[in-house]
Amino acid sequence: MSIEWVNRAIDGLRTWGCEKGVEVDVDEVRLLCDYASDYLEVRELGDFRPGTFEELLLEIYPRKVIAPPESAPETIDAARTLVEFLLDTGEIGGKVAIRIRETIDEIEPEMPRALADTTKFGMAKSIFSAIGPDSLELVEPGSADCDCPGCAPLPAVRLPPAAEIAAAVREAPLLRDAHHVVTWLVDGGRTTTTRKALRVRDARDVAAQASVERPALAWRLALDLGLARVERTVVVAGEGFRPLASRADEEVLDLWAGTIEFLIEAPVAVTGEPAVDEEMYSVHDLLYRLQAPVPSEAVAEYLREIAAGRPSASTEHGPVDHGPVAGGPAEGGPMNIWSDGRLDAALAGLAYTGTVQITEDGLTLTPQGLWGLREIYSEMGLDAPVAPDLAEGDASGLIAGLISDGLPAEVAERDVAAWLVRRTPEQAATELLAAVAGTPAEVRGIAVTIVDRLGVEAAPVVRSCLDDPELRPHAAHWLSARGLEAPVLTHEEVLWVTVDMLALALPAAEADPDGFAENIAVSGPPAHLIEDMWRVEHPDVVEVLELLGNSLSDRVAAKAARKAAFKARSRGIR
Repeated sequence: MSIEWVNRAIDGLRTWGCEKGVEVDVDEVRLLCDYASDYLEVRELGDFRPGTFEELLLEIYPRKVIAPPESAPETIDAARTLVEFLLDTGEIGGKVAIRIRETIDEIEPEMPRALADTTKFGMAKSIFSAIGPDSLELVEPGSADCDCPGCAPLPAVRLPPAAEIAAAVREAPLLRDAHHVVTWLVDGGRTTTTRKALRVRDARDVAAQASVERPALAWRLALDLGLARVERTVVVAGEGFRPLASRADEEVLDLWAGTIEFLIEAPVAVTGEPAVDEEMYSVHDLLYRLQAPVPSEAVAEYLREIAAGRPSASTEHGPVDHGPVAGGPAEGGPMNIWSDGRLDAALAGLAYTGTVQITEDGLTLTPQGLWGLREIYSEMGLDAPVAPDLAEGDASGLIAGLISDGLPAEVAERDVAAWLVRRTPEQAATELLAAVAGTPAEVRGIAVTIVDRLGVEAAPVVRSCLDDPELRPHAAHWLSARGLEAPVLTHEEVLWVTVDMLALALPAAEADPDGFAENIAVSGPPAHLIEDMWRVEHPDVVEVLELLGNSLSDRVAAKAARKAAFKARSRGIR
């Protein structure tokens, strides 16, 4: 933002208002100037033109400003005041002023609809509009009682080193094409239309000559990032412009953060499918939160649910701008995208941006997409934690991280595998089993589960745990499962280890009761074993029996669990 010229303009506006006896909404005019400077390359007051106001009031304001549709008249009045100021101070001529006034007259009835059009909302506006002013006043962000989009906690993410992310960004097709388009236009001395759009012939030629897949989208990104500017209609390279491959890592990452923001908030079509383009933030946010491949069928169902939950913006408020060259949307509304491979084509278009990739298992964020979204979340003030590399720590750190970090299963699996690779089986078993002495069942269960991956090389270490009352049943089971000599467990030990392993499942059962019930119906303990569990001296026995009583589909086993829980409570065992 060119703060200096905006400040000078506002000072001049105040003076002009006093001299003319005109009431000036200084804050609103400042906002107009700020956004014109930030997004429309207005460097001085004389740069304002009819198209400037059209983009400001019908595109930028709806994207950025959280304002109800009924506030549009205030903004229109401020725009008209600004025009009179520009004319009186000689910044624009009379003919330009007439055209601007006519443009504002045309904008006036359209602006309330634009402010209400959710497809124009940027990511930050989408989130905080969803929260609403009442939520902001009554609920602390992150409160457990709040389930609005802005307060839902983000999961911890694992990020590659910055150098790896920058290297991946240099290969991102869209950003790379944005550089190619600028180079091609500047080197050829080509011009744009008066609205700064690519000419149809140039779009066709740059696609053929520079292998640019989406010329119009790449050009809009180039303008948004400041890779180029348009002086009248002549394309001029932005300050310090150079090929993407020649830029330093920090500069590349800055450009990528801007690219992510552009894609999330783009007023133009990215994929050509309204159902996807209208939910760019929602799709990316879904992938960020899941951190696992999502099959295209699941993406389709997710978009269908969103479309069913509110009117389609493409039919309610008119279509999204699909760019001056790229062409309009495919026929049919969002609900028709699921047929004829259109969703797959749209997701392929999304992959072109570099934020997502399509694998055999489904759609997932690229490492640079994950990094970029986290940058956006952080700038918005949301808590976007980074998960530490658990493979770098000791056994206690590994177990604690697996319990508390909320890592997706695939990430946790990679951490465990990497941790084990750095140790011999004997070393791994020694560290893990030593770390869980006297710990709760959940901690002990995770350690035992990891040790269960180890081969017979770990047998001496595991055998040494036969003297530990809490680890003895687990050690005996481990040895016998590998055909090694092991003591036969007593009935009491079988009961204890059964309770101990079920206690490990308590957090998961609380998070997904139906999933636990389905699993326990297949692999749960028999009724005759459950009947005796109340005798076990285990701190979690009551919770385990209550869980079984509420989850087992077998009525006999469930009744046995409830009776055993009553007996355990009567003994005061918790």
